Formats: sequence, C-alpha cells, structure tokens
Amino acid sequence: MPSLEKPSPDHAPAGRPPSIPELTLRVVVLGVLLSVVMGAANVYLGLRVGMTVSASIPAAVVAMLILRGLFRNGSILEANQVQTAASAGESLAAGIIFTMPALVLIGVWTEFDWVMTTAIAFAGGLLGILFMIPMRRVFVTAEDSELKFPEGLACAAVLEAGDEDEEDGASAGPIIKGALWGVVFALGVKFFGVFKAALAAATAAGGRILYFGGDVSPALVAVGFIVRLNVAVLIFIGGALGWLVGIPLLEATPEQLAHPEDGAFDLWSTQIRYVGVGAMVVGGIDAIFKVRHGLVRAVGELRKRSTGPAEDGRDRDLPSGVITGVSLVATAVVAAVYYHLTGNVGMTVLTTVVMLVMSFFFTAVASYIVGLVGNSNSPVSGMTITAVLFTGGMLYLFGYSGVEGMAATLGVAAIVCCAACTSGDVCNDLKTGQLVGATPYRQQIMQIVGVATACVVMAPVLQLLHEHGGGIGSKALPAPQAGLFASLAEGFFGGGHLPWDMVGWGAGLGAVVLIVDQVLKSAGSSFRAHLMPIAVGIYLPFELATPILVGGLVAHVLSRGMTEEEADVALRPGVLFASGAIAGESLTGIGLAILASASIQAPDLGLDGGLITGLTGLATIVTITLFHRYGKRTG
Repeated sequence: MPSLEKPSPDHAPAGRPPSIPELTLRVVVLGVLLSVVMGAANVYLGLRVGMTVSASIPAAVVAMLILRGLFRNGSILEANQVQTAASAGESLAAGIIFTMPALVLIGVWTEFDWVMTTAIAFAGGLLGILFMIPMRRVFVTAEDSELKFPEGLACAAVLEAGDEDEEDGASAGPIIKGALWGVVFALGVKFFGVFKAALAAATAAGGRILYFGGDVSPALVAVGFIVRLNVAVLIFIGGALGWLVGIPLLEATPEQLAHPEDGAFDLWSTQIRYVGVGAMVVGGIDAIFKVRHGLVRAVGELRKRSTGPAEDGRDRDLPSGVITGVSLVATAVVAAVYYHLTGNVGMTVLTTVVMLVMSFFFTAVASYIVGLVGNSNSPVSGMTITAVLFTGGMLYLFGYSGVEGMAATLGVAAIVCCAACTSGDVCNDLKTGQLVGATPYRQQIMQIVGVATACVVMAPVLQLLHEHGGGIGSKALPAPQAGLFASLAEGFFGGGHLPWDMVGWGAGLGAVVLIVDQVLKSAGSSFRAHLMPIAVGIYLPFELATPILVGGLVAHVLSRGMTEEEADVALRPGVLFASGAIAGESLTGIGLAILASASIQAPDLGLDGGLITGLTGLATIVTITLFHRYGKRTG
C-alpha cells in the first residue's frame, strides 16, 4: 500500500509537482458522465435496498483507466476531480430516494414533478456543499482532529496506487467482470425469466406466520461484500429480529393466514418496520450526542473565518462572498418550492427557517460522522427521521394540518436529507483531496458540477422505475425509507394511524443495543453492535438481508487473519468487482424499464417452474464463486 504522507505547505505531497493538471475540460466531461451513471444506478439500488454505496473508489479507478489508458497523460489530481463529481451524483441519489417518493406514496403527487424534484435535489445538494465548506479546517485539515476518514483514506490509496501502476487496465478488470455478471443476472431475472428474483417460503401455524427467504441478486451480495461482515451481520440480526421473531409474535388475520407470504409482508409493513423507526430515532439522537464537541469546534471555526488570516496558496476554499450569495439563491429556490407545495406564505416562512437550521446542523453532524466511520455507515436515515418528527411537531404546534402539512414536512425532510448526504460526501472527498494534494476550491467546484448534473436525472429515473420497474412501494422497489417518512407524515397530518407501541418497542430495543455496544467497546471487542445497521435490517424486507450476509461472509473468508488495513488492500479487487455488479444490475434494471416504456415485451420461453428454481440456485452458486474468485488481490 502506498504511503500517504502529510501534505507539504504548498498542499502537494512531497515529490509531486504543484502545477500538474487538475481541473480540465476532459475532467469536467468525464465527471459529468460518471455523476449521471452513479446517480442513476444508486437511485435503483436505494429504492430496492434502502442503501447506497460509495462511488468514490470505482469512479477513481475508471477515471485513472480512461485518463491513462485513452489519453495517456492523465494525472492523479484529474482522477481525483472525476471521482469527486461522480460521488456527488451518488450522494444526491441517496438524499432524493429516501424522501421524494414519499410525496407519491401519500398522494400529494400522482407522478413525480420533474421541476420540483430537480429544484429540491439541486438546492439541497448545493446547501450541503456550501454549509460544509466553512467546516473544512475543523473536520478535514485540523492536525489534532480525531477523525480518520477511513473511506477517504482508502480512495486516496487507490489513486496513489493507480498513479504508480504501469498496467492501468489491470485494476479496471474486476469492475468490468462484475458489471457483466450484473447485466447477465438482471436480464435473466427481469427479461428472459430464467432466474427467480428471490427464493422464499412461508407457512401458517397456530394463527401465526413463519417466513424465511433470500434474494439472489449479485448487487445485494456486493453490498454485503463492501460493508464487510460486522455490518452485514448486524443487518441480518435486524432482519431476523423483525421477521423471524417479531412477525411470529403477532397474531395474523384470516386473510393473512390464507396467503402467508403476502401476510408476512403485510405484518411487516404495517407493524414490524416501525420497530426500526423507534430504533433509528434513538440511533440518531445518540449520533448527535456523540458529536457534540466536534459541533462546538465547528461553530468556533465559523466565527474565526471572518477575522482569520487570508487564505493563500492551494489551500483555499470558494470565497465567502460566493458561498453566501449562492446559499441565498438556493434558499430562495427552496422557499419557492415550499410555497408551490403548500400555497401558504406563513407555512413557507416557517418551513424555510426550520430547513435552514436543521440543514446546517445535520451538515455538521453528517460531516463529523463520515470522518469517524465513513460514508457508508453514516446514519442519514436517523437524521432525516429526526427532521420529519421535529418539522411535523413544529407545524402541528402552529396549527397547520392536512395535505399541506404533509407536503411541507416531507419538503423539509428532502432538503435536510440531500444536504446531509452531500455534505458527508464533500467532507470525505476533501480529505481524499488533501491526501493527494488537490486544491479544495477546485474540488468544491466539481462537487457543484456533479450535483447540478445528477439532479437533472433524478426525476426521470424515478418516474421510469415507478411506471415500468415494478412501482415504488412494491416488493420489487419497496423504497423503505420513503415509505416510513410517508407514514410519519400521514400520522401527523393525514389522519393515519401510527403504531406508537411498535415505535416504543423499537426505542427500547435501541437503548438495549447501545448498552450492548458499549459493553463490547469496553471489552475491546473487534465486533461492535452498531445500532443503525440493526435498525436498517428491521425495516428492510428480510430477503434483502440474506444475500448481504452472504457477501459479508465471503469478504470475511477472504480476509481472515488480516488486520483491517491489510484487508482494505487485499479486498480492493473485490470492492471493484462488487461496484461493477451493482452498476451493471442497476443500470440494466433502468434499461429494461425503458424497454417496457416502449412496449417491448420480454420473450416467453415457457420454462418449467422447477427448472427456473434450479437455474436460480445455480446462479446463486455462480455469484458466490465469482466473488470468491475475484474478491482478493493475488500475488
């Protein structure tokens, strides 16, 4: 693994010329293209799994391959700028899919409003970038900071390795192979019908339902491989608590008993997943409490910016005047969106103020947590739930109700979620940039370019998947977070009933998990009981948790006996293979939705159900074998 030295005063690592190319036309074009691709792929993945995966490392590898392989003279700083824009598309996708589908689910929209969705995505992402910039010197560059930025460090190591690698195509091989298998599998399931999407079984006994199942998607195995065994096990534990323990404890109705598989899904969607909501609220509060000292430091840094020494050299941000001016424009856009959603001036003013306060606060929280545990483990869902509850409570106290109250609550949640997701990504990318000698303000420009590009594709992809990809809220695309936020909004303003007893049980479970985690930490255990992955597992359909566990187990087998740092290096080909599988399967799903919109029907091969089940089992074995074969560096 290459050494990541502390940047020299001119912000370029020792031995690297400070004037090598960084922000060029080809970088902008490539960054825009990858931002669109990563954004679209993560819209699909997030609607299906409730999670997105970081685009930084695969984008860095693709950028280095194109810049070195095609142009022959690309620099490490150009590749860093490309991954900066690409990761912006991925982070923005997370912010949008967690919230905007809720407006369709509660009936405020019958279809996605392209203008409003684009405006929310752009303004929310922009505020996340601009609010985070003044905190850079506290979170990213402070010498006494406790933040280690594991994913930022890993991406910098990939860039450094690519900069030194003579065979530029070698590192792209796993991405291409993973993408090909993702495409083959998605076509086999959704077009030719030779594989089943999942293998599941349910039975009714004594007025209760017993259910077990597992999806066979390479993309889900890839998620488990990327997050590793600890997180994968926690997600599975959450799923087991909800589906193997919670559902059998509930008495089913005769209709549910008559169709046990559908009945299990109904019990989960109306009761059990709210246990996850309660756990997430506790997890969000705990995360905020843990970062309180870092937040105080960030506020102090903001006060010093106006009186501190002028920035010079390469270590400078976008000018304060630009940050202030663009922030005001973004705020005006948000206010216009809120007025369009509610038609009420008073509600618009209140929600705009609440949005600004919560966006800034959760920008700081998300940035700090990403520095501690990485982008993939940031509890954005918990933060957004907190925003929904706080906003809903404020509107209720001021006497607002009805559809306007639901729309306003979800509007605030959407901006806060986009800001939190994007700010965490910005913070992570700026750390990578610091390690490889990039210029902060140029990275900030590329973040804005990435957000401005990705925001345009959010609504079309969402609408396409909603109409031709199985429907948002269905088993094919459950959109779990959006469903939860829709239920919370309806509980406040729409006359809907929230199972507060289940929320309470979830809060109690969350408190127990926090205690267990503290015990494990005190004992020096390498296994931790992080609350948010368990909560995610509870409110995901159980068949999604099973392949995630399989992916985590494969990564564990391949890295057994290694330290965490050694595993990061050894499993890098596997991470690239996994990223390719996710992109291939997700983009194929979007492509098939486009074919469906053009009335191009899948062929009927007339295969026997038993044969399809057998082929599905074979595809599962092939998937695991491929991850095992390509998941570890050899030689």
